[in-house]
Amino acid sequence: MADLNLRDYQLEVVRRAVARENIIIWLPTGGGKTRAAVFVAKRHLETTPNAKVAVLVNKVHLVDQHFNNEFREPLKAYTVLPISGDSEEKNFFGCVVRDSDMIICTAQILQNALTRTEEEKHVELTDFTLLIIDECHHTHKESPYNKIMAQYVKMKIKGERRLPQILGLTASPGTGGGKTLEGAVNHVLEICANLDSVIVSTENYKPELTQVVPRPMKRYDIVDRRPLDPFADHLKRMMEMIHGFMPAEELISFRMFGTQEYEADVVQLRKIGEETENRLLSQCGIHLRKYNDALFINDTVRMVDALRVLEEFYESKEGFALDGTDLFLAGLFEANHVELKFLAEDTGFENPKLVRLEQALLEQFKGAAKCTKCIIFSKTRQGTRCLLDWVCTNPRLMDADIKAAPLVGAGTGDTHMTQNKQKDTISMFRDNKYNLLISTSVAEEGLDIPECNMVVRYGLLTNEIAQQQARGRARAQDSVYSVVATEGSREVRREKINEYLEELTSDAVAQVQRMEREDRQTYRRKITELQHAAVIGRAMEEQTRDRARHRFTAAQVQLSCRGCFTVVARGTDISVIENSHHVIVNPAFKDHYTVGGPIYFDRRFEDWEPGRKISCAICRKDWGMEIKFKKAAILPCISISSFSFKTPQDTLKSPKKWKDVPFPVEEFDFLKYVESLDLDLD
Repeated sequence: MADLNLRDYQLEVVRRAVARENIIIWLPTGGGKTRAAVFVAKRHLETTPNAKVAVLVNKVHLVDQHFNNEFREPLKAYTVLPISGDSEEKNFFGCVVRDSDMIICTAQILQNALTRTEEEKHVELTDFTLLIIDECHHTHKESPYNKIMAQYVKMKIKGERRLPQILGLTASPGTGGGKTLEGAVNHVLEICANLDSVIVSTENYKPELTQVVPRPMKRYDIVDRRPLDPFADHLKRMMEMIHGFMPAEELISFRMFGTQEYEADVVQLRKIGEETENRLLSQCGIHLRKYNDALFINDTVRMVDALRVLEEFYESKEGFALDGTDLFLAGLFEANHVELKFLAEDTGFENPKLVRLEQALLEQFKGAAKCTKCIIFSKTRQGTRCLLDWVCTNPRLMDADIKAAPLVGAGTGDTHMTQNKQKDTISMFRDNKYNLLISTSVAEEGLDIPECNMVVRYGLLTNEIAQQQARGRARAQDSVYSVVATEGSREVRREKINEYLEELTSDAVAQVQRMEREDRQTYRRKITELQHAAVIGRAMEEQTRDRARHRFTAAQVQLSCRGCFTVVARGTDISVIENSHHVIVNPAFKDHYTVGGPIYFDRRFEDWEPGRKISCAICRKDWGMEIKFKKAAILPCISISSFSFKTPQDTLKSPKKWKDVPFPVEEFDFLKYVESLDLDLD
């Protein structure tokens, strides 16, 4: 087992996988989990008749990354294909699997293929002999990983013997919200049950692992609170005025401004407004949340950044007023804009956290070697944009030759990055054209980012898994892991709790390993009990969901815009394409919306392409986009977050997901739709 130059601790953790057992490899970020998986895959292909391997990832960019950086060269004697969302091979997934030795794809692609009926797209789990599941701690709840493994476990319980071997990879299984050793142990057992695996780590070569993946020096860079914050005080007075504008009897019990609890309160206020068709409440909820966002930004970055958040929000609504609520809310901001601008430009009340962050960066970069690399982790895309602007306009940081770039996830909106842009940014970071990345959680796991000399956690409230993943980026010799926060803040408390939870995770894994090693019968019984309970629980949940979906017929339900409560369609007007895209098939729906600019994606799709943005013709609320289906039909593809569903009892439902709507949605019939248009094809 000496090929591929595995280290002793890697050879130790793959031993049971080579013996064809289902295992989860638990090694820290940078410990070479993927390299160990390549070794197992190679040995499996060499020794298994008719071997068929699938490497599953949870993020699209990992498909090409694993193929190019890990699997391609060691397995060049075999047919290995990466398949992502824009791969032509995705359309013939079943055929590709049959003709390949290994495929590397997102879990969602495999999950889709398991449910497809077309021969060229369909596969069975029994078609594979080995499944490698990257970042397997995500195998829980409704994740694609867990849906695949739920099918696996169900087949196993029914006696299927041709199931593939499982190899999971994780840097931390976490505690699953457990705060006690018992709770953490139950979570680790549940992950093991979901993956039908045992969890393994190095026992005999821990010093070698520590040498390969040294822990960075942790430093708390703590600052005192601002003695005075007149900008935030002024925002809070404006928020109190909005509260006063709302009918007193409608108020819920609001908590402190500028907190996540208050954010939850205004989300609830908006929901109450939408479900009672009270536009005053729903709009006040939207605007109060934006003010709360500004308070978050003010606490994290600069006052001018917080003001810009509000300016951009109200500029998007400029010249629009549907009723007195809009006039009041827009007028309130306009009347206070000059005062807010004056306060925001007073540098005497700036954020002390930025002063400490500047010191930390200068200590790292001032006179440092040219290869110094640093990542600042921030909570939101908006926060990364503000921090980037601060770094790029700070004379002292510019003098230290700091070259910064953002790194955020893919999606929609002005602040997202395409996958190609992510790759380009990381490549330039590796080549020292950038030496500072300002990133959201997208850089915590998976991305092939060079080892860093310093990692800064800035204004973050995350769990122990995210903390460990972020710390794992600081792998250079004598690296630093810095937490910049305010004295006594929730961020400091959360960081301390995560330290405890990290220890709790290690203790829980050790206890599960000890149970499996010393009392295998008890361990297998617990795993089997958890698997049976999960299968029964899923069946009951699906029955409940199915009953809810058939509570009303599609004809009984009306769709109304959440912005103005105008009824714009019925349930019968909705169809779903490939269980994913919900479109309106009634041509009259076009009378209810206006079109905006085009939408672009950095990938291609099999049967459709994006068109223009669509929004409510009355209140301008964003509704989604038009799509061109099969190069012929222009269909409005709507977002569920933009609509409420009125039932025969005159109640409004605002489900977060399409699977929770209270009526069945029919599959889109393209031929029937074309016939309904009554086109002259002669």
